[in-house]
Amino acid sequence: MGEATIRDVARRAEVSVASVSRALNGLENVRSETRERILAAAAELGYVPHAGARSLSLARAHAIGVVLPDLHGEFFSECVRGMDKEASRRGYVLLLSNMHDDSEQSAAALRTMRGRVDGLLVMAPHIAPESLERALPPALPAVLINAPGEVASHPGLRLDNAAGAEAMVRHLLDRGCRHIVHVAGPQGNLDARERADGFRDALQRLAPDMPVRIITGDFDEESGEAAAHEIVTSGMPCDAVFAANDMMAIGCLHALRALGRRVPEEIAVAGFDDVPLARYLSLTTVRVRIAEIGARAIDRLIDMLEGKGTGAGIDLIEPELIVRTTTGASA
Repeated sequence: MGEATIRDVARRAEVSVASVSRALNGLENVRSETRERILAAAAELGYVPHAGARSLSLARAHAIGVVLPDLHGEFFSECVRGMDKEASRRGYVLLLSNMHDDSEQSAAALRTMRGRVDGLLVMAPHIAPESLERALPPALPAVLINAPGEVASHPGLRLDNAAGAEAMVRHLLDRGCRHIVHVAGPQGNLDARERADGFRDALQRLAPDMPVRIITGDFDEESGEAAAHEIVTSGMPCDAVFAANDMMAIGCLHALRALGRRVPEEIAVAGFDDVPLARYLSLTTVRVRIAEIGARAIDRLIDMLEGKGTGAGIDLIEPELIVRTTTGASA
């Protein structure tokens, strides 16, 4: 068996890693019974804090590491904007990095943060739970955004993708659509999977006689354009397209119009996220309040760092249906 880590102590004591760190560093913002449980767990496991890590934990950098799947695109820029505004308000700066795939590169992106930041915000809907668990530095407090539900050792925020998908399906059915095609995101992405499952479940429950049609995309405009071309050239019955994000919906919208299809008279188009560009194009979508999620994640992490909350549990965020002209609403 390997050397015990601070995460092992947290599991044994049934507390957060941040609580273990505070207790072992002698900070006062830990209840006496919790401190005793942590010290007992550390003794049972033979855990000895690394001297270098201990000195780093006591020296506040007032910096937060932010690790995202990508640093480009309106979704991520909005998320970082919300994080940066709230971090600045509370006296912290951000250090950004990205983790593209489920590989050693993802772990390396997280390891580079050690010693530089006080805590981590990690958005990793595309990383397998066990890989993410291994990659997270054990002594560094972290808040996860839209991570797989199985990563239970860290607090986080998750979007209710299923509720958002159901709201959109209800809207399109109420509008009279009977041939809805869903353009899904990449299959390995948690958000894409939950939105596709939500679409399928809602359609089967609300309109069981209607076929479930799903085309796989890649969350970018090009895959939305490709989906539109597939729909038109194949002759697939379609009077509405519901894309798993706004960028695919925008690509689809552009391609359908270029192919001579009237939107929304012949084919309604809707997306998910409500990025700023969606508002200018009057795209019906599911509003996620991206900047607000970033700000809430920052608040939760800083509260953990400053001993103002345990940070335990997952906050489930309810999205909001926004109806605009691409599904027939008046401008």
